[in-house]
Amino acid sequence: MRKHSLIKQSLVGLGAAIGLCLSGALTAADTIKVGILHSLSGTMAISETTLKDTMLMLIDEQNKKGGVLGKQLKPVVVDPASDWPLFAEKARELLEQEKVAVVFGCWTSVSRKSVLPVFEELNGLLFYPVQYEGEESSKNVFYTGAAPNQQAIPAVDYLMKEVGVKRWVLAGTDYVYPRTTNKILEAYLKQKGVAEEDIMISYTPFGHSDWQSIVADIKKFGSKGKQTAVVSTINGDANVPFYKELANQGISAEDIPVMAFSVGEQELSGIDTKPLVGHLAAWNYFMSVDDPANRKFIATWHKFIKDKKRVTNDPMEAHYIGFDLWVKAVEKAGSTETDKVTKAIIGLQTSNLTGGKAKMLENHHITKPVLIGEIQEDGQFEVVWRTEKEIPGDPWSKFLSGSKQDVTKD
Repeated sequence: MRKHSLIKQSLVGLGAAIGLCLSGALTAADTIKVGILHSLSGTMAISETTLKDTMLMLIDEQNKKGGVLGKQLKPVVVDPASDWPLFAEKARELLEQEKVAVVFGCWTSVSRKSVLPVFEELNGLLFYPVQYEGEESSKNVFYTGAAPNQQAIPAVDYLMKEVGVKRWVLAGTDYVYPRTTNKILEAYLKQKGVAEEDIMISYTPFGHSDWQSIVADIKKFGSKGKQTAVVSTINGDANVPFYKELANQGISAEDIPVMAFSVGEQELSGIDTKPLVGHLAAWNYFMSVDDPANRKFIATWHKFIKDKKRVTNDPMEAHYIGFDLWVKAVEKAGSTETDKVTKAIIGLQTSNLTGGKAKMLENHHITKPVLIGEIQEDGQFEVVWRTEKEIPGDPWSKFLSGSKQDVTKD
């Protein structure tokens, strides 16, 4: 009897174990994993943590609508910690171990360059939400941030035509995005007749904090009787001491305006903006844009994050656009398989947050408006200029020697 009882208990235990395994398998089968690859520590955390939170919000909102293909989305968050080689390791972890269907992530171009071989090797799918230098087109990446023709070139044109700038300081963090962007801008400026002596180029490392001598050099460069501007590709938390030093040395927007490509509402939230009023930024979205879709997005964000002081910014909108296009493509394809989604997404459109449409192009870039904003005392931007319509993203620059001038073919 005891023997039969033990056998019965063993069978019951085995059945329960099998049931749990099947339940786990069914649970896994009923979910779609979405990778989130953003720095939550290190020098880029100031910018990227908000993008992680944005993705969690977008996934939560989509799950409330019933998920995708009848399945709930499950976020898988990793922290590459502003360590560029670690980005590649974490990307491989997401694709090989976690088996995510898609990844939303990266900020700096060096992090994107680090993960690119991994996504191409494993045929993964990356949505990249930040402005970049162009000169790249991969079938495994969708670029929802601005290409140079959707930010850098229009910003320089604005400074030339509306501000009358004659001398140019190209100041950036020392990595691929600022260096390539500045090569494009230097060639563009010279083509426009700007003399070499009227262009100053400066690079500093990530996290740079001692700006006294560099700002003094900028001040001296701008004292030659010609209107001078700084075109800034400074990234991450180095922006805080940079702007503080401008104020310390009495450089106002009237004297030498700064046109930033990597400073938005999130970065300004940690700065006393009163001395910065009038300095500029070029983006494709500002929180201050009065549009019904934007008002709804901001309200949803504040409700999700439980903090009405938290701002929204351009890369958040890029994730909003990219995520919605991915959802539409998956539903259209009836699958999360990379090749099927990649084919389905071309030509799809979704609303942006500034009153227009974002369309995914064959070259894996989207259409975007270009906006110039002026810093206000409250840390927001007043839009002082914008394009009349959306500009198609072009990764290849006609101003840069050796640019491929071609498009991605799937």
